[in-house]
Amino acid sequence: MRAGLHSLLSSDDAISLVDEIAEADMVITTSASVASLPDELTDSVQSASILFLSGAPLNVQAMKRLNRVWGILPLDASAEELLAAVHALSEGLIVGSSALIFPLAEETSERSPLTERESEVLDLLATGMANKQIALALGISEHTVKFHVSSIYSKLNVTNRTEAVREGLRGGWITL
Repeated sequence: MRAGLHSLLSSDDAISLVDEIAEADMVITTSASVASLPDELTDSVQSASILFLSGAPLNVQAMKRLNRVWGILPLDASAEELLAAVHALSEGLIVGSSALIFPLAEETSERSPLTERESEVLDLLATGMANKQIALALGISEHTVKFHVSSIYSKLNVTNRTEAVREGLRGGWITL
C-alpha cells in the first residue's frame, strides 16, 4: 500500500513527498484512531493535516479536539479520490466518506447547528443548485428555500453560498 501511495502521490507535480513527519504538511495513515497517531505528530507537528485510510468510522469529536484539518477515506478509495482528498485537505477542507464520518443518524443532530431541512438545503447548495432547482428537488416553494438559505447564513455567520458551503465542509456537516 505504501509503495502504491508513493507512486500515486509522486505522479502529481503539486505534491512533494518527505520522509520525516516533522517536515510534513500532511500525514496519511491507515488507522481510524487518533490514539494510534505517532507521538511526534500529536505533539510537535500541530499544523499537519491528517488523511485516514480506513474501513472503520472516525471519532469526529476526537478529531475536532485536535484542532487540525483531517479527512477519512475507505481503504478501497480510487486514485482520483485520494488525489482529490489530498488537494482538498491542503486547502483546509475536511473530506471523506459520509459513512465513515457520520456512521449513525443520531449523531447528525449533535454535529450541526442546522435543522435537518437546512442541512438538506446546504447539501444541495454544495452541488451548485439554484434556489428554483433546490425547491423542485425538495418539493418546497422557492420562497421557503430562500428562508432556509437565510437561516443557514445566520447560523453559520456567513454572507454568501460559497462561504456557507466552505463552513459546512470545515465543520464536517456536509461532504462532497
